[in-house]
Amino acid sequence: MTSSVSSSSTPPAHVVITGAAGALGRATVQRFLDEGARIALIGRNEQQLVDAFPGLNNSQHLLVAADVTSDASMKAAAARIAQVFQHVDTVVHTAGGFEMGPTVHALDRASWDRMMDLNAWSFVAVAQAFAPLMIARGQGSVIAVSAKVAGRGLAAMSAYIASKSALQRLVEAMAAELAPHGVRVNSIAPSVLDTPANRQAMPDANPSDWVSTAVAAQTIAFLASPAAQALHGQHLALGA
Repeated sequence: MTSSVSSSSTPPAHVVITGAAGALGRATVQRFLDEGARIALIGRNEQQLVDAFPGLNNSQHLLVAADVTSDASMKAAAARIAQVFQHVDTVVHTAGGFEMGPTVHALDRASWDRMMDLNAWSFVAVAQAFAPLMIARGQGSVIAVSAKVAGRGLAAMSAYIASKSALQRLVEAMAAELAPHGVRVNSIAPSVLDTPANRQAMPDANPSDWVSTAVAAQTIAFLASPAAQALHGQHLALGA
């Protein structure tokens, strides 16, 4: 995977991507590399990042091992990135998790906490780490990955949907808080992403109805662009 070199005199955008080694993370990385961005890739496991992105751990880009559910870990990652990049233009939070669950009356606390940590609290930890950098500059864009199903409950998905609904409310609240500082906060809300993991988990489903990671990454890039400067607290639904 190689980055393109921009012929424009405009300095490259500085982009942070969490969950970078995942299917959507990789597509998002490639999209911003194609646009000539300088990227900090965050993943829980450094070796996984090295394997996924050989050649990107150099003076131009950064590979950073950090736990998105830990505010201390994210603040340390942000400090390292800020030291090298000086500023951050866009944060894309693709990290998260999905699991089916039992009925609500059989839901265990561990499943609830796991989904809330991965999908809701992780956004808070990321925001704590990077929002101050953007507020100080008076500009920036934060993009989360929520879910189209976040609007209503479904059987056997209560903890997951609750966590994604909480994420959307956090996005909306943060958008209202940071708009006066010139920082935009939005999310994409896919139906089902076409990933190897989802194909394996749902072998009888029709992937042609799903959202490709390339299309999702393209929408993320739009939200990061000046064309989306009027969007605050929006969740762009993707897929049927």
